[in-house]
Amino acid sequence: MSGKRRKKSYLKSFTQYDYMLLFMTAGIALFGVIMIYSAGYYTASVFNNPFRFVKSQLTALGMGAVVMFIISRIDYQIFLQPVVRGKYTITLVHITYIAALVLQIAVLFIGEEYNGAKRWIKIGPLQLQPSEITKVAAILFIAYAVYRNRKALDRFMGFICIMIYMLPLIALIAKENLSSAIIVAGISVGMCFIASNKNGYFIACVLLFAGLICLYIIFGDAFRMQRIQIWLNVETHPKAHQIKQGLYAIASGGLFGKGLGQSMQKLGYIPEAYNDMIFAVICEELGIVGAVLVIIAFLVLFWRIVVIACHAPDIFGTMLCVGVMVQLAIQVVINVAVVTNSIPSTGIPLPFISYGGTSEIIMLAEMGLVLGVSRQIRQV
Repeated sequence: MSGKRRKKSYLKSFTQYDYMLLFMTAGIALFGVIMIYSAGYYTASVFNNPFRFVKSQLTALGMGAVVMFIISRIDYQIFLQPVVRGKYTITLVHITYIAALVLQIAVLFIGEEYNGAKRWIKIGPLQLQPSEITKVAAILFIAYAVYRNRKALDRFMGFICIMIYMLPLIALIAKENLSSAIIVAGISVGMCFIASNKNGYFIACVLLFAGLICLYIIFGDAFRMQRIQIWLNVETHPKAHQIKQGLYAIASGGLFGKGLGQSMQKLGYIPEAYNDMIFAVICEELGIVGAVLVIIAFLVLFWRIVVIACHAPDIFGTMLCVGVMVQLAIQVVINVAVVTNSIPSTGIPLPFISYGGTSEIIMLAEMGLVLGVSRQIRQV
């Protein structure tokens, strides 16, 4: 192929990116950096470095952008190619699943403890949260299972077979991080539900799963039971400080907010306002209008992922997009619901906006998978 034809072919493949998805991802992430600076300025000033959290987030954003671009340029079907042939065929999907399982076991023994829970593995100057990698492993594994035999999910036993593989990951995460375990369970059930043509049995499964969680909380987890009591008695419970201050922030923001950087509740009243509670600061500074625009931005992002999923060249690509969308949607809904005290408090960040290096890189890597699928769509 001549140099001119090679260049033309490259440009053609490059223009197949879904630029609307790329623009929305970058826009939400950069808006997140601005809000992290605003929400975290007071806390960062205690360390004599007002840009402490912004620098860390920008570093993660830069690394994530590189990872996203690299993954988007790789044919996503490489995950289906055999790495080891023999009696059992092993693909990159299997390797990712095994790696996630090993990391989840390792964090229980060598993990760094933070706020009473072991969720991080420290490797030199780097910190890794295995539960974030497990979310990607869950998406890849279920997409692969659906690709191999989608019709199996039309039967109850087909769904059970997939969940047998996912339950060890969910159980290991739940040991130290129930919030992330709920997300992985949501990804698993959500992807299977969308892939199946017969969804009746999912209702029974969801009710059973919800019942088991309730029993676990009532009889085996005093900490989670306390969270429910706080939710039910937010005005009077002595440990309802964070949620109460978040509600004060939302109420004081009004329709148009106090203005960017003008939040009062972030001045030590809301603990770690730049993290899981950042939506409360958005409401206070930008008002209901700003909060609604943020939600609309996420809806546009989800719409573009759905469009790519519907036009993907194969079911594996479709399910990869479905998995990413399900994960992001679960996190957005739960985060907003917690901040507004619609459900009991749980530590789930707002995608691309809340402070967090590992989650930022992993989510951008997932967007790279979706962009990689969009690049394979034939232009008509």
